Amino acid sequence: MSETVYLCGGINGLSDVDATRWRTTAKALLKCETLDPMRRDYRGSEDQNINSIVEGDLEDIRDCDVVLVNAVYPSWGTAMEIVYATQAGKRVVAFTGGSRVSPWVRYHCECVHSLQDAIDKINGHFPILK
Repeated sequence: MSETVYLCGGINGLSDVDATRWRTTAKALLKCETLDPMRRDYRGSEDQNINSIVEGDLEDIRDCDVVLVNAVYPSWGTAMEIVYATQAGKRVVAFTGGSRVSPWVRYHCECVHSLQDAIDKINGHFPILK
């Protein structure tokens, strides 16, 4: 089985561009499999799909090896996924866009400046896939 990265970041209330652009780039550049929660895009029907949203995301986190976090846009769901992943013993790498982030994020994540820095860090973690 190849290594897998969960693409963690805000979706609810974001435009298609803000929710998907960074994920599309990550999928193209990571040298491993990815789990993209956007494949279950419930924007506009969140209240009718609460269990599906949360349970699907938690399953993806359980099934991954690394969580890649977009910490540029604060999100309640993203924060909860970070803590869940950390408690599950997952490696969590967050990119911040250069902005200061909460001590809670820095405590639970390996924080880097950019998406490219995060991708380089993750790809370097899996040298067999180079």
